[in-house]
Amino acid sequence: ATLFALMLLTTADVVGRYFFNAPILGTVELTQQMLAAVVFLSLPVACWREEHISVDLLDAVFPSRFIWLRQLVVNLVVALALWVIAGRVWSLGERAFAWGDVTEFLRIPNGYLIYLIALMLFLSALLTLGRAIGYLLEGVGVVERGGPVSPTKPDTDKQQGDTHD
Repeated sequence: ATLFALMLLTTADVVGRYFFNAPILGTVELTQQMLAAVVFLSLPVACWREEHISVDLLDAVFPSRFIWLRQLVVNLVVALALWVIAGRVWSLGERAFAWGDVTEFLRIPNGYLIYLIALMLFLSALLTLGRAIGYLLEGVGVVERGGPVSPTKPDTDKQQGDTHD
């Protein structure tokens, strides 16, 4: 919905500017606010689906039977980092409200957006922790797959000719 509103605002501003010589005042501020909202509203989904940008430097040499352990550690580190960042951003939101921080032209309080960002970071941390728990449960044999990068079959090492026993 926010992305759609951003598209409508941009379209209306461009049409108003070029055809009627009447741009929408405050479009830059609204665009900045909505763009930040779109990014952070989508972060929990990316965390849950593990659709982050990643580099697969170790995938070729990492035995598939230990993917759960690697993903457990990675997800725990990411969850902790997200939680710490969320706490810091929450503090910035408190400060923005205490100081009366608003946008320059439309006078929109910045604290609301900062709190939204903090909440999405907290939610992302919790979802990433949930992924870590899924990988842990996979590793101890409670569930078959703990996440999207889990091997599809428990013995994929043998099928691929892996001799790292």
